[in-house]
Amino acid sequence: MASIQLGEGEKTFIIHGICKDDLRSDGRTCLSYRNFELECGVVSNTSGSARLKLSNTQVLVGVKAEMGPPNPLNPSRGGIEFFVDFSANASPKFAGRGGDELAAEISNMLGLVYKNKKMLDYKSLCVIAGQCVWTLYADIVVLECGGNLLDAIALAVKAALYNTRIPLVTVHKDMDGTEDIDVSSNPHDFVTLDTKNLPVLVTVTTVGSGHIVDATLEEEACSMACIVAAVNKEGAIDGMVKKGSGSLTIDSIYKMLTSAKQIGKDLNKSLDDFLSKKGSDMSSKGFLT
Repeated sequence: MASIQLGEGEKTFIIHGICKDDLRSDGRTCLSYRNFELECGVVSNTSGSARLKLSNTQVLVGVKAEMGPPNPLNPSRGGIEFFVDFSANASPKFAGRGGDELAAEISNMLGLVYKNKKMLDYKSLCVIAGQCVWTLYADIVVLECGGNLLDAIALAVKAALYNTRIPLVTVHKDMDGTEDIDVSSNPHDFVTLDTKNLPVLVTVTTVGSGHIVDATLEEEACSMACIVAAVNKEGAIDGMVKKGSGSLTIDSIYKMLTSAKQIGKDLNKSLDDFLSKKGSDMSSKGFLT
């Protein structure tokens, strides 16, 4: 992640506020999430897109649906692939190829989360089994990096997939049995994705003896470990990973996951409520709390 240098006095101020007073430097409690701004349908030459701004973190996601041959191991299922790119404006650290390692890490993490068959109905992306399927390419551009990047990316990806419109396809058989694919050119003939099972990512960060969600860059600089949990709408955890060099006790892991489940459930509800009202529009904007 983008890093920031803090003095020992600044770190002490942040840690004491969190551990002793349940008070953070921006006035939030430890488990308070900041409001974020979400726009859908912001990129015209994509199948679906979304831009999310969470304080000083800003992410743009564009999804393109393309037909092609299936994976030989799953001939009757479509798929999704993730590509992450860091703008040099996000942090001087990402200039040149500085963000490549982090981009690969995030792409792999999202790929593992979405690999679960229950996340999306990948069979509905099949056009002709063994011959042609839809593959979704999700391009993620990090425009600004101001903390809590993984959560912001996961929220934007879910919104962009909800906003995705896949052209209606019909398959005709010729007299000789050959199957022909007809892709509708009518922009109003499309199908959408069922995203109700897609999780959000919740990063729970340890600071001193306590833990917080939606950490700022300054708070991330005071932490040695965090847990990133994929949480679905029911508040169940679909996967998790521990990051950082610090150690965690069994008791602290349990408390962090308990917080992640509740925050993830609330985030999913807020996001799903917004998307059900505005997410399928070609251009929509709103604030989520």
